[in-house]
Amino acid sequence: MVEYDFGGQVAFVTGAAHGQGRSHAQHYAKHGADVVVTDINRNMDTVPYDLGTPEELDETVSLVEEEGQEALAIEMDVRDESQVKSAVDEAVDHFGTIDILANNAGIAHFGDLVEIDEAMWDEMLDTNLKGVWLCAKHVGQHFIDRGDGGKIVSTSSIYGKVAGPGSGHYIAAKHGVLGLTKTLALELAEYDVNVNAVCPTGVETPMVAGVMEAYGEEALETATEMTGPWNIFGDGGMIESKDISEAYMWLSSDAARYVTGIGLPVDAGMLAK
Repeated sequence: MVEYDFGGQVAFVTGAAHGQGRSHAQHYAKHGADVVVTDINRNMDTVPYDLGTPEELDETVSLVEEEGQEALAIEMDVRDESQVKSAVDEAVDHFGTIDILANNAGIAHFGDLVEIDEAMWDEMLDTNLKGVWLCAKHVGQHFIDRGDGGKIVSTSSIYGKVAGPGSGHYIAAKHGVLGLTKTLALELAEYDVNVNAVCPTGVETPMVAGVMEAYGEEALETATEMTGPWNIFGDGGMIESKDISEAYMWLSSDAARYVTGIGLPVDAGMLAK
């Protein structure tokens, strides 16, 4: 593991109850940051698997504390601006600052664009795109107000760069994350704020496991066709959360001080195919 120094810094991580968000929180703590861990802590109507729970978020807190860092847990729905603003205010009141925003929260489900209902579209876009914007809006304003720079890293996807059947609402949201990233990078550059995104291939997480269980063998075959066999590295299957976390750490560090406005693929070579 590459060593970064986030000593004295505070990372604000969304969707941190499990999966990639928990991994990001642990990695920030390993490198010396205190961490604000947030999650919706309840299920959503259109999502066919269990989302994070208060107990899981508490476990993330414990994992951060095991690294010798302080954690602050906040229940927050990224779709609700009042909750996002309140959480950012609480974090700043508690720690005095936020230095890094890790925009990780997201959902997934399947359906052809001519078949999904409006509720599926709305919950997907509100979570995976609007939520990214709301968190960047309020943490970004904090960065502007304090005048000391900052880092914003968001999770897009390989499907922010390409398309595929059966998940057009997800693909639209993830393309949107890259558009937000590029625009925010331009708007916040004068304030010394770096804004980037990570574009993972399939990652072995509770979200992916939940999707597979909910949609059955057909979804597994579709995902395997789209990810596993196309990957160049590894065994052709899913990669691990820690692989995405390492990209988050680099983009959050001074080593990437001149990197902004990019969507960094961590895809085991999938896009090269």
